[in-house]
Amino acid sequence: MFVVNPNPALKKLGLADNDRVVILHVDDVGMCQATLSAFDDLMDFGLISSAAVMVPCPWFPQTAEYCRKHPEVDMGVHLTLNSEWDSYRWGPISTRNAASGLIDDEGYFYRRQPPVHERGDSTATKIELKAQIDRALAAGVDATHIDSHMGTIAHEKFFPGYVELAQEYRLPPTILFRGDKVGFRARGLGDALSNMAITLGDSLESAGVPLLDHEVGLPLDKPAERVGQAKRILENLPVGITHFYMHAAQDTPDLRAIAPDWESRVADYQAFLSTELRDFIHNQGIHVIGNRVLRDLMRQ
Repeated sequence: MFVVNPNPALKKLGLADNDRVVILHVDDVGMCQATLSAFDDLMDFGLISSAAVMVPCPWFPQTAEYCRKHPEVDMGVHLTLNSEWDSYRWGPISTRNAASGLIDDEGYFYRRQPPVHERGDSTATKIELKAQIDRALAAGVDATHIDSHMGTIAHEKFFPGYVELAQEYRLPPTILFRGDKVGFRARGLGDALSNMAITLGDSLESAGVPLLDHEVGLPLDKPAERVGQAKRILENLPVGITHFYMHAAQDTPDLRAIAPDWESRVADYQAFLSTELRDFIHNQGIHVIGNRVLRDLMRQ
């Protein structure tokens, strides 16, 4: 099958232009204890291939300890500018200055994206993102990429700083996808950010930075038949490299108290411990990779 504009990273990975490749990725590791214990089990099972840690959260130190004990783990930094729960909160690690635009009236990150986009100072935001990367590295996390909690960095004020940090630390910017304006608009980006993403993406790929083609994920409001949901997504996986995200956590009293969507998080955990799902992926001929191989390409 002829592929228009194939991802050049495929060839560098020894794959064909029409191969289907997926990164099976766990978000929100370190948000609470249930996320780390779930990640530990999933790593032992061997189906997931990547994850990202939330540095400002209370269970980051324990996650960093896990990474030090398991240096082979594929762990990125889930750059965080929001604290979305009602009774379990966190805030910036670089500042307590309200002029940064990153802190709500309670002293934490804002719960949702619009106030951050409206009030967040671009310089203060980049300083905060850099501080999160630096803390992860200093704690012994061999970071493989940088992504974005709740997608908040996907804004024209913050995106250039995010890409600059990716270049500075030589870490794949996994929320910058290959694509045209139609594709970016389909992901909900406005014209200004779509145009910026196209320009930045073309420049980075020309410089040899590997980028992803697609993003899919399991919704947090439909916990039933999670294996079936994942199979339907995967059997329709397009050609190229796809970021498949989930939010796995064990069923604990703390998780139930923190997250109204706890059932979906537990369902993600259980689905990716499924031999049925693992066999399905194998039989589909899908290549599973992590972000470490892309980081290594970027650093060659």
